[in-house]
Order: sequence, then C-alpha cells, then structure tokens
Amino acid sequence: MISIANKSNSRIGDEISQIELAKKNPHHFEILYNRYFESIFRFIYQRMDSKETTADITSQVFLKALVNIGKYTSQGFPFSAWLYRIALNEISNYYNQPNHNRVINIESIKLHDLVDELNTEETEEKLNALYQSVKNLEPDDLYLIEMRFFESRSFKDIGEIMSITENNAKVKVYRILDKMKQEVSKHIS
Repeated sequence: MISIANKSNSRIGDEISQIELAKKNPHHFEILYNRYFESIFRFIYQRMDSKETTADITSQVFLKALVNIGKYTSQGFPFSAWLYRIALNEISNYYNQPNHNRVINIESIKLHDLVDELNTEETEEKLNALYQSVKNLEPDDLYLIEMRFFESRSFKDIGEIMSITENNAKVKVYRILDKMKQEVSKHIS
C-alpha cells in the first residue's frame, strides 16, 4: 500500500513540476501534450463523425491549453480534467456553428445497459424512445450520460472532468435518468 501511495504522490508531484515548467517555458508543455494527447483525442472522437474534425478540435484543445497554461491553478482535480473541460467547450463550440449536427455514438450494447439502469422492460419501442430521449438531452446532460454509460467512466472521473464533486456527478446522472425514464414512459403510453 505505501509503495502505491508513494508512486501516486510522486506522479502527482511530477505532473505539478511539469505544469510549472510549462508555465515558464512553453517547450516543456510537450511532455504534458504527449501524456494526454491520445486520451483527449479518443474523448473527442467519441463525439465526432470524422477523424479530421477530431484532429482539428484536439489541436485547438492543446493550443488553448498551451496559451492558457499560465492561468491554470490546481483545484484538487488532475490536470487532465482541465484538458477534458477545454475539450467539452471546444466540442460545444463546434456544434453551436451552423451546419454541424451533434453526433452521438451509441453502441447497441451500451444502450441496453442504459435500459437496464432505467429498470424498464426492453422492447424495440422503448429502445427507440430511449434513443430519441438521448438525442434530446442538453449538451451537459448528454456529456454526463455519455461518460457514464457509453464510456463507462466512474462518478469520480466524471466529477473531475465536469469540475464538480463525485457526489454531485452521481446526483446529476440519476436526475437525468429519472427525466429520461419519464420521457420514455410518455412515448410508450
């Protein structure tokens, strides 16, 4: 146990050191970029319909992070949470532009998991109503549902990404699920 805690504390200390170095000299940002590029790219790609668009948005995320690294202050969340939040903002900006329709990548297996969570009997009609309910979610609500059910992220991870507490993430997800359950019921009745 102690060795794991020491490794974790050492990694956090290394990351803080890298952030401080990057604040002083942008050349040092490369280490942070290399550490997080793949996970940020995958996170964005889950919400896009092309690799080219994903690459463009990912480059915007890291450009904004580099330009604003001097303003970064740790608020108890990992540095990656700050990058994910920038990514969410860039995704929202992209979809707020005319002619960009929001993409929701839903695997049928994950949709079945969501049906299970709603404690409802699975029928084709209910799956269609649930899919429509997901499509109608507000962007922040959709991000929460995507992260929890389609990316299998923990409430702790979701809280860090959304800059909220773990408990608040859980409460928000279950409120959204309740709202979705009501909407599905209305469409079926």
